[in-house]
Amino acid sequence: MTTGSNFKVKDLSMAEDGQMKIEWAESRMPVLMALREKYRESQPLKGQRIAGCLHVTKETAVLIRTLKAAGAEVAWSGCNPLSTQDDVAAALAADGISVYAWHGLSVEEFYWAIDRTLDFKPTLTLDDGADLIMRVHTKHLELAPGILGGTEETTTGVHRLRAMAKDGKLLYPILAVNDAETKWDFDNVYGTGQSSIDGILRATSVLLAGKNFVVAGYGHCGKGTAARAKGMGCNVIVTEVKPTAALKATLEGMRVMTMDEAAAVGDIFITATGMRDVLVGRHFERMKDGAILCNTGHYDVEIDIAALNEMATSKRTIRPNCDEYVMNDGRRLYLLANGRLVNLAAAEGHPSEVMDMSFANQFLGMLRMAKEGGNLDKTVHDVSPEQDQELASIKLETMGLSIDRLTPEQVAYATDYLQGT
Repeated sequence: MTTGSNFKVKDLSMAEDGQMKIEWAESRMPVLMALREKYRESQPLKGQRIAGCLHVTKETAVLIRTLKAAGAEVAWSGCNPLSTQDDVAAALAADGISVYAWHGLSVEEFYWAIDRTLDFKPTLTLDDGADLIMRVHTKHLELAPGILGGTEETTTGVHRLRAMAKDGKLLYPILAVNDAETKWDFDNVYGTGQSSIDGILRATSVLLAGKNFVVAGYGHCGKGTAARAKGMGCNVIVTEVKPTAALKATLEGMRVMTMDEAAAVGDIFITATGMRDVLVGRHFERMKDGAILCNTGHYDVEIDIAALNEMATSKRTIRPNCDEYVMNDGRRLYLLANGRLVNLAAAEGHPSEVMDMSFANQFLGMLRMAKEGGNLDKTVHDVSPEQDQELASIKLETMGLSIDRLTPEQVAYATDYLQGT
């Protein structure tokens, strides 16, 4: 472990490798890089201190450097104990960023790292899962009056924060970056789908074609994962608690059944619900020998790992990020990435191209909160539709694509309620 006056990372000597990864990401994130150049001179974030708690990946590093280029002071921790890319964290530390992150933190170290980012009294927070925001609200209440606002990256965090706001417990305004169309419909669907399959393959190297692939939850993340698994030749089964989601899965060619039914036939199980206890003891009892279990939801509560440990007669790590549990009847179940995010713990997370728009939203969210946060209600706010369309337009331009525009006559027609047959 390498510790400095304002950082703690695994090994600072890994910085050169991390720098190359960051440069690779920068070459594939043109929207965020355009924003960096646009605001480099005006520095609208000058004087702001941003505490961030988000996966320390090469894409996050591009966001951090863009925030810094816009004038902000930045301190960072990872939002998941197993998602930090140690070489990227080293590159950030070598670049002078206050970063407290390494792969494999304990729970105590995880919150210690968050606390270090709060030591410099942030004026803005940037979160993924709301653990940083919750730390302010539970352990560092004295900091809340000095925080103008924050942003939240993921579905689980937005749900937590909307519940807090409903109870009148939220102490500063939050922008729901997750709910932006250019985030939710792209990062969650295409990013989670591809990177989750990537994580499964890196951890197991199994053939997907012909496998019964069970996806728990058919929201944006589950839908993307199911589509990618189907494209790889899997027989996709979806389990759901929401009737409309189950109906969509059915009409999109997926088999829908209960998890009790799916447990007996599934070869690979992936949870994407944000809910605890999706796979539990009674399911483990029914699973086939060799079944693979993993999670792509934010927290490690979707698979009942305690029950799995209790039921198993032995456990061993048979491959990196792949633990074999032997049941008392000799069946073997394989848990990937300790039930953490399989796409980040066993792979590299979402591709840079799809994180480009998500992190552009984060950057613009920081600009908005720096400018308006002090005047906004202490609740969860949405990203404006105008921002969504602007970012999508820039992304299309960087891809060399053009689209049509409405004529003045079409605009008038769209709002003329007197028009009929």
